[in-house]
Amino acid sequence: LPFAAAANLRPGAEQKVVFITARVHPGETPSSFVCQGIIDFLVSHHPIAKVLRDHLVFKIAPMLNPDGVYLGNYRCSLMGFDLNRHWANPSPWAHPTLHGVKELIIDMYNNPKINLEFYIDIHAHSTMMNGFMYGNIFEDEERFQRQAVFPKLLCQNAEDFSYSSTSFNRDAVKAGTGRRFLGGLLNDTSYCYTLEVSFYSYILGGAASAVPYTEEAYMKLGRNVARTFLDYYRLNSLVEGPLAPTPKTR
Repeated sequence: LPFAAAANLRPGAEQKVVFITARVHPGETPSSFVCQGIIDFLVSHHPIAKVLRDHLVFKIAPMLNPDGVYLGNYRCSLMGFDLNRHWANPSPWAHPTLHGVKELIIDMYNNPKINLEFYIDIHAHSTMMNGFMYGNIFEDEERFQRQAVFPKLLCQNAEDFSYSSTSFNRDAVKAGTGRRFLGGLLNDTSYCYTLEVSFYSYILGGAASAVPYTEEAYMKLGRNVARTFLDYYRLNSLVEGPLAPTPKTR
């Protein structure tokens, strides 16, 4: 689409970066639909999308495990690795996608003109319902509370997202995940999350029965994730024109 260059993309401009990855586990297909919803919304002509493009830079790696996806694997790569346990020391030979993404993230982290503010890794969950997040635990209570802001805002925007299912942990088994490793690497103004979405259904507040997920519902969650950055950065006043509810966003 022929967008004019935003001020945040001009040479030397300071950039706030949101880095999103998906499909590190090849069998978790809902993560691709959520990621597709984010991408479709961000490149659309929606007035919220325009404001987000003007103020933030989104870096998206929609498929971290293309070999595993091609082979029809559930969790591992072509070489048999669970890539989401190798972020600490990825090999350019055995884990090339992780190695490349990690190098890019570290380059951005070391660039004084770039503020890497969010890392979100999208997954699907086989036993839980709804969308929810995992975050990290910090000794700094203020940082821990600030980390809860984004999922709380997302809960207000997405009817299928559950803040009550969102949890913050430092389980040793998860030490090699993107969320855990980058949460320990990046500075205290960066927030790293795993975004999970159910393989099968969600329950709306007060409802007795579950609603089956569809591809469209997954993509709608992705659109609502993107929409939430408008609230997080308090950019609502910059949106041009009235925002009547549409099927695209809540």
